[in-house]
Amino acid sequence: METRPESPQPQGAPRWVAMVHRPADGSWRAAAESPHRPPVLYALDEMTQTLRARGEDVSFALWGPKDGAWHLYDAPPRQAASPQPSPQAPAGAPTVLAARMTGRRHQVLMAGLGKAGLYDLSPEDETTVQALVERLDETAVRRVADWLATAGGR
Repeated sequence: METRPESPQPQGAPRWVAMVHRPADGSWRAAAESPHRPPVLYALDEMTQTLRARGEDVSFALWGPKDGAWHLYDAPPRQAASPQPSPQAPAGAPTVLAARMTGRRHQVLMAGLGKAGLYDLSPEDETTVQALVERLDETAVRRVADWLATAGGR
């Protein structure tokens, strides 16, 4: 019986981070991150389905804040990871799809910032990221994240 190594703690300030371990390359990588848990759980569910459908053997670890410090949580079962739509959403509340897309844009920007080596964001930085997420479409957000990743690789 093969056991996977313990997931390393992500760098930077505590936030929600899904780490993925692929035995083929033996490494842990941040797969999704956000200051909010639901977008990370959604991404975790989607990645699990996709990678396992490809026949890949993967393991996930879910890190998040607890009392201002990092805490390793049990990764939820696949069925529990998908946020369920609320049957009685308040008037003016974002739809489940809109919330998911906002979460995805946030994850893309945070991944780009991480690849650029920017982990410890100030509250002002987080406000700026949120403003970009709300104003840009997914294509523009991906382009900005690509620029950040390219700059971080230099």
